[in-house]
Amino acid sequence: MRLNKCVLAIGLVLAVAGGATACGGDKGKDATVGGTKRDPSKPPPPIAPEAEKEYNAALDELNKHDADNDWNDAACEAVAAHFRQAVKLQGKAFPEANYNAGLAYQRCGNDKAAKGEFNNALSGDDKFHYARAQLALYQYKADNNVNAAISSLEKAVEDARFNDVPALVDLAMFQMQRDSDSVGSTCKTDFNGQDAALKDFECAKTNLQRALAIDDSYMPAFNQLALYYFTLAKKRAAGSAGKAGGVKRQIATNAAMGRRADVQQLELAALVISQAVRKNAKYAPIFNTAGLIQNELGQVNGAVNSFQTAATLDPKFFEALMNLAAVNLSFRGFDKAEAAYKKALDIGGHGDDYDAHLGLALAYRGQIDDNNYDKQVALVQAELDQCKKKQADRPDAYFNEGILTEEFKARGGGDKAKTIAALKSARDIYKDFVAKAGGKEEYAGAVKKATERIQDIGDKITFLETPDAAPDPASPPPAGSSSAAPAPSAS
Repeated sequence: MRLNKCVLAIGLVLAVAGGATACGGDKGKDATVGGTKRDPSKPPPPIAPEAEKEYNAALDELNKHDADNDWNDAACEAVAAHFRQAVKLQGKAFPEANYNAGLAYQRCGNDKAAKGEFNNALSGDDKFHYARAQLALYQYKADNNVNAAISSLEKAVEDARFNDVPALVDLAMFQMQRDSDSVGSTCKTDFNGQDAALKDFECAKTNLQRALAIDDSYMPAFNQLALYYFTLAKKRAAGSAGKAGGVKRQIATNAAMGRRADVQQLELAALVISQAVRKNAKYAPIFNTAGLIQNELGQVNGAVNSFQTAATLDPKFFEALMNLAAVNLSFRGFDKAEAAYKKALDIGGHGDDYDAHLGLALAYRGQIDDNNYDKQVALVQAELDQCKKKQADRPDAYFNEGILTEEFKARGGGDKAKTIAALKSARDIYKDFVAKAGGKEEYAGAVKKATERIQDIGDKITFLETPDAAPDPASPPPAGSSSAAPAPSAS
């Protein structure tokens, strides 16, 4: 539940966020084969010498900008233009060149142009699986239709004869997300090719094994496999063999054995992490996943260090910053949480993120004291107002605004009339929360607390309205009081 539980962000690491490999990206590979094997029954069409020369020059530029990490809009446009020129010189379909032009645009976040080039690539070859996989990810960003994403990625994987490693990993990611009893077209056999009829979650593991069997240095596959074991650990801890919390415990009903099963899966995840780091210690997502595992194991200091490493390796890694903020907030590192949430909000495309604004409100609230009371309360209120403006029907901000009003504004000094007015305002805010959260299982605990607070506030108002009643204490409760809500979910 977002209100009273520290939930760290796993996040979908989609290829559209960058990092896809160019066709022909390996030195020594023929420019026409896209860096992977083509269907041997369909030999690549001959490439005009002038088109191949232009293509190779563009590919060298793309790889150099990747190595130097110096992409900008002008560089993206220039590299894409070279690939488009290669298509023009070829005079007919050249899907590899279109695809790489799309990747160049993608490096600078020009998704509209990137999608156009990926569509051009697929138009030139309807079995060009790299482009199909990228378009599947873009479509998911637009409609959140996991079934459609899986269907498109399954076709890409099959068109590639199970040799498209990124598509296998992305497919596994969506299968883990859907986690249904469906048996897709890639799930009819296991890793060894034996008939199996695997359901989503187990099929995801098989597809990750297939990916690593082809390329044992592909870091996203390691990361997703670690997330597989991490998710399995949480499912088993919840007594689930299917959807989290939804199916009976698989191993034992004994709670201690359930915990052992949980830890075993977390240790498997940690083992995958250690193998991955030995291969590449500069891949930020693997450290974010390591932090999730360490936090689950209660190794808070290690989790902080891992999230910090991820955010240092990739300063624009939103999930890592959100996790760093959340874990600091969970043990009252309010100033460090504030800094991390602010960095997360500064990342392009995330300035309107509800959870980041809510987390920042909690970080500000934890730092309220007698010396900064007016300023800090105003900062908290401003962040909560941002949340309500962005998602007016989401309950979280109302619960936390009720706490701010009841525990700080009503105790911030002033005469009895002001205290009563603030308490009545808090009561109304809690009622708004209950109205918005009622019937939603994830908010059941918070609704119970809010209902109790509404009753308590009524009793306080009755007492204060009694003639000669003593005033409420003028000072606010200490920062991080027991009623303060910890970190919100970032996922």
